[in-house]
Amino acid sequence: MQARSARRNGFELEVEVEFDLIKTDHTAPTMQSTPGDDDSFARIWQHGVIQFHWKPTTMKAAQFRQRFAFPRHGEDGEKIYFCGNSLGLMPDAARRRVELEMERWADLAVDGHFRGDPAWLGYHRQLEDVLMRLTGAAPGETVAMGALTVNLHLLMTSFYRPDGTRRKILIEKGAFPSDRYAVASQLRLHGLDPATDLVELEPGDDGLIEDARIAETIATRADELALVLWPGVQYATGQRFDMEMICRAARDNGVPLGLDLAHAIGNVPLRLHDWGADFAAWCSYKYLNAGPGAVAGMFVHERHADFTGPRLAGWWGHDEETRFLMGPDFEPIRGAEGWQVSGAPILNLAALAGALDVYREADIDSLQDSDTDLAARIADTVHALPGEPLEIVTPLERTRRGCQLSLRVRAGRDSGRAAFDRLQADGVVGDWREPDIIRVAPNPLYNSIQDVDRFGEILTRSLR
Repeated sequence: MQARSARRNGFELEVEVEFDLIKTDHTAPTMQSTPGDDDSFARIWQHGVIQFHWKPTTMKAAQFRQRFAFPRHGEDGEKIYFCGNSLGLMPDAARRRVELEMERWADLAVDGHFRGDPAWLGYHRQLEDVLMRLTGAAPGETVAMGALTVNLHLLMTSFYRPDGTRRKILIEKGAFPSDRYAVASQLRLHGLDPATDLVELEPGDDGLIEDARIAETIATRADELALVLWPGVQYATGQRFDMEMICRAARDNGVPLGLDLAHAIGNVPLRLHDWGADFAAWCSYKYLNAGPGAVAGMFVHERHADFTGPRLAGWWGHDEETRFLMGPDFEPIRGAEGWQVSGAPILNLAALAGALDVYREADIDSLQDSDTDLAARIADTVHALPGEPLEIVTPLERTRRGCQLSLRVRAGRDSGRAAFDRLQADGVVGDWREPDIIRVAPNPLYNSIQDVDRFGEILTRSLR
């Protein structure tokens, strides 16, 4: 065994070569190869003859700024875009990937399903390596598919199985409305009443929910609970939960647990496999920057890879070896892919593929580093404002938040909305949440320290 390393295009490359195992007709790539440069590289890598480990190097704020399109402000300026928690900016690579598939559609028509690199059949699998790293998943546990709430319904159909006294679902009070609609409708589908069978854990006076309270609630009410559905990051407050603690509490008490990672994936490090969550779902248009209505994704832990319980089946989740035999009986693909229902939306997947290219270089763990913690710099600005006009709702400890800060305007709704409108007029893109919250989410993939400092100046003026 010999090891070599090299650095290229923001990557550190580690290579291990097992010389006595090399039995291939393909030529080994040189140290100048990059992931996806040639087919032989991929095949040798997959066969384990030569193992290439591409390790993203530590990131700096705005390191990838030039790869994103910024909305314009005035004739020559760019807007300060702090709204990636709602819709991420467009990566240039997303446009190129979509245009490439449009050209293949024009050139190949139906043959595109079987020709090309990659062909449309199995197109989603090129995304698995990045999704595995972003979610901390094992092979076969993730799939890019569907839309967030649809995926939650598909997963709850399988994992919410009320039985006797164990019939209730636990969520947080103030959950994102679509999540609440989804769990309430699941209860009704089982003939249950959300008024009595939906448990909503109230936040404290500070608007936050302590992780220990969540774990304690799961433990003390385990005999009533058939499911816990919890966010990784709460959409309104920006609070990041201790997902490991919550998963452990659910596992210890035999309660199935799912995670809504809409505001977590691409924002904070995740270790879903190690934490033992039963399932998770996310959207891709926020921190993954895959565009409005982007194809979403799901995680199903490998202990459920051979799941035999109920599911809403569709032919795209059918075993590929026999899918086109068009048989009457459903035979699911092993793992998360078995929950697929409809054919893969290639143009949507192409946009996601382009968006995820940046995460092949960006180290998600380094978003927790001081060099990329732009939200902390905003917090310093807020604390320095005369008269303390804003309250930071989001916890300031780095392990309890991601990029987002939720700022409550102490003067109330009317003053807060007027200040928000002034921010918008001066080129700041954040968002407003009733009744008195301004949310800003500086994303270190494309936002800079200069953005934050300009925002501080505009914010000071807007609150006068």
